[in-house]
Amino acid sequence: SSRPWSCTSPGIEVGGNDMRTFYTLVMVDPDAPSPSEPNFREYLHWLVTDIPGTTGAALGQEVVCYESPRPTMGIHRFVFVLFQQLGR
Repeated sequence: SSRPWSCTSPGIEVGGNDMRTFYTLVMVDPDAPSPSEPNFREYLHWLVTDIPGTTGAALGQEVVCYESPRPTMGIHRFVFVLFQQLGR
């Protein structure tokens, strides 16, 4: 079942030149719930593993389903980090 704040995840393309290399994508909000009181610092919005190089996040394994940003107070930063995996 879909959560009310869920929506289509952003199209994230991964570079590289070898589909045998895999990546993990992490999306966090370091300012949750507000920049002045970031009690939930590094709130996890999305986690995708096993993304083949040269493709995109849609071909990976979604471990934490995408949660659309909905900041309630102040300006928020949303950080995407891409890690190269040692294996699958």
